Amino acid sequence: MKKKTIFFSLISIPVCIVIIFLLYVTLTDYVPAEREPLTETAAIDSQNATLSAGTTLTAVTFNLGYAGLDQDQDFFMDGGSNSRSSSKEKTEENITALGSFLQKQEADFVLLQEVDVKSSRSFKVNEVDALRSQLPQLHSAFAYNYKVPWVPVPVFKPMGSVQSGLLTMSAFQAQSHTRFDLPGKESWPVQQMELDRAFVESRYKVDNGKELVLLNLHLSAFDEGGKIRKQQLDYLENYIAEETRANNYLLIGGNWNHSLPGTDPASFPAKQPWPEWLQPFPDSFGPADFKWAADALTPSVRTLDVAFEEGLNFLAVIDGFFVSPNIEITAVNGVNLQFANSDHNPVLLTFRLL
Repeated sequence: MKKKTIFFSLISIPVCIVIIFLLYVTLTDYVPAEREPLTETAAIDSQNATLSAGTTLTAVTFNLGYAGLDQDQDFFMDGGSNSRSSSKEKTEENITALGSFLQKQEADFVLLQEVDVKSSRSFKVNEVDALRSQLPQLHSAFAYNYKVPWVPVPVFKPMGSVQSGLLTMSAFQAQSHTRFDLPGKESWPVQQMELDRAFVESRYKVDNGKELVLLNLHLSAFDEGGKIRKQQLDYLENYIAEETRANNYLLIGGNWNHSLPGTDPASFPAKQPWPEWLQPFPDSFGPADFKWAADALTPSVRTLDVAFEEGLNFLAVIDGFFVSPNIEITAVNGVNLQFANSDHNPVLLTFRLL
């Protein structure tokens, strides 16, 4: 009898731990509203808050990979084994290098994804504060899209606590910043340890009575069957239709997690096959007169099942911009940084408001 009691006690302990953990992540789950206003952190020296139509402007989009997915790293969700940066020192080195690159671009608008605030995977380095310190001339607004007390996978190297999101920075003061929560969630309890996908809307006054509406987004990649991705694109398409009726300028940039129109991964030398998670972007998306701004000659992402090796990793263009017809695209250039400090490369856009 005593042996049975001991056996069931030993079995019940891990079961109780799992139940307590699931209860904890459920009760503390981050559940944002569909729309939430964001606070802007002011620059040290503010420019005129009104944009001038006809002026040449610049924007950059860059997924920073939480300053932990440098060229020596792999990632468990992509088939690798790691989930964290190799060290705090390496995280700090990466975020400093990424900030230095952005500083040299002197872009009017900076759209960043996967920027950590206080995460185990980046050794609690506050990357938002670090970038604000390196780019004090820019206004900024931050929105969470990943806020989880503990991610228990992979088992032997868990990702741990995650606080991460989207950071929009600009030389101009915005009229408003709003976080829009995207639809499409995983089932319980997976969603309690997953991202809450979103985009950040920033609105800027233009001297002709219109607004420049700037979106910073990071769409889903790994959902089975693509159902969540479809829900997100449908939501975004409805948003675009509504904003188009207002006749504003619409500039959407970020990590689309699809192979973008006008680009072809086969143009980049690689030994790896096309990964299952990467899908071509739907041809039917958005108004017919909107334009894509993506550099087909420069890869913006690499596979993460292994560390980066030139000619080995599968490469693609999944980062870029989608713009309304009243915006003239002057130039779009990807910058091949050889994935030195992130698993993505940045994309630069030069444009004019017509």
